[in-house]
Amino acid sequence: MIKKLFGSIGDNSWVNPPFRCDYGMNIHIGKHFYANYDCIFLDVNKITIGDNVFIAPRVCIYTAGHPIDKDTRNEELEYGYPVTIGNDVWIGGNVVINPGVTIGDNVVIGSGSIVTKDIESNCVAAGNPCKKIRDITDEDKKYWEALANKHHTHQNQ
Repeated sequence: MIKKLFGSIGDNSWVNPPFRCDYGMNIHIGKHFYANYDCIFLDVNKITIGDNVFIAPRVCIYTAGHPIDKDTRNEELEYGYPVTIGNDVWIGGNVVINPGVTIGDNVVIGSGSIVTKDIESNCVAAGNPCKKIRDITDEDKKYWEALANKHHTHQNQ
């Protein structure tokens, strides 16, 4: 059903229900994508998501917004700005991504963050508003490889 709903989606991709969107056809996703439960993608404009992206439960991606001025807003004016998410990104639970945001490659967004501005590649970012906390380095790779090796060693004993 997702292949029919989305504008495009790559191989080895999965979206857990329930999932909500406005149109679906404006959502374009690369390969090896996973979205956990309760995600909402308001796609009045284009949502582009790269390869190897993992999205935790209750992540909301909004391309839609409304004017700050009450009189204009009360005329039911709506606007949309695209959202772009790069490759190799992990987005934690309950994150909100606002209209017009670009998230680079190799990024981790911490749970509960509100992403209001672009996030550069190769970093960990979190908070409200979401900001870069630190770079992702070779030390991260070494740490996680050692942990994975330790886990595999214990499983094989």
